[in-house]
Amino acid sequence: MEKSDYKNIFVFAEQREGNIQPVALELLGEAHKLSLDLNEKVVAVLLGYQVKAQAPKLIEYGADEVICVDEPELKDYLTEQYTQALFQVVSKYLPNMMLIGASTIGRDLAPRLAARLNTGLTADCTKLEITEDKQLASTRPAFGGNLMATILNTEHRPQMSTVRPGVMQKMAPDATRQGDVIDFKPTFDSSRFKVRLVKTVKECKDCVDITEAKVLVSGGRGVGNTQGFDKLRELADVLGGQVASSRAMVDAGVMDHNLQVGQTGKTVRPNLYLACGISGAIQHLAGMEESDFIIAINKDKFAPIFGVADVGIVGDLHKIVPMLTARLAKETQK
Repeated sequence: MEKSDYKNIFVFAEQREGNIQPVALELLGEAHKLSLDLNEKVVAVLLGYQVKAQAPKLIEYGADEVICVDEPELKDYLTEQYTQALFQVVSKYLPNMMLIGASTIGRDLAPRLAARLNTGLTADCTKLEITEDKQLASTRPAFGGNLMATILNTEHRPQMSTVRPGVMQKMAPDATRQGDVIDFKPTFDSSRFKVRLVKTVKECKDCVDITEAKVLVSGGRGVGNTQGFDKLRELADVLGGQVASSRAMVDAGVMDHNLQVGQTGKTVRPNLYLACGISGAIQHLAGMEESDFIIAINKDKFAPIFGVADVGIVGDLHKIVPMLTARLAKETQK
């Protein structure tokens, strides 16, 4: 095949228990923007069982077509089954690009697929662009987030990237958008099914997805301990938000990794981000600098966090946060 034979931008429409995951909708929005530079279609690939009813939602969020692979073998995510199905879709339709969310499923599926397609994969991207010669430029942090590497796959197709959840922006859903839904039936080689799902155990850790929060009150080393985070939770409750953390407090065992913001945690884009006792290392900034409005509270007036903050408060957070909580509580009661 020639590179010119590969057309369109494919997005893996990850679903869990029939629910389309936010990262899939974010990738559709980004693919739509990229498609304007290429004059190509955006195609969502929906794998699962009894999931076809979700296809119209994908079209609302930017897909021009949906390829639906609806098979009992795909009811639960298992690497081999999903890889076989997606490999056959890509082999038939020859996409120019294949975008997959860097979720736990995406990080398992994408490298297996890339290996079978004999193509390159840029993992954990935070930025996608189209170059002047119509190549996909995928940017990802390198060396612990100390620099950003932009990677091109000039020799093979499809060009593949996984993208962090929370980095890209969804399109506003448009119920009037029209698109085709194509049914695809793969041929499975069951002799390669070496893993089976015995049972599913769900564990709730705080039951919070900070990537979906509109308000985040995030604490760093300056918060100190669990009692310090209790003060942040009181403020978050008043604001109707969630508590998050920097890596320092996760490493100290004070907070759960599920609540970590930053290069090795989650990328967030809330309407309001309060950074309390966070110095602002580049790895943390990479995970929150796209927040709409940032307020920083820190004793060190030279802390890097003030460089990205819309409002900076120099002082002791242990005094400021309770005062701020009390004042906001009083205002909300009026």
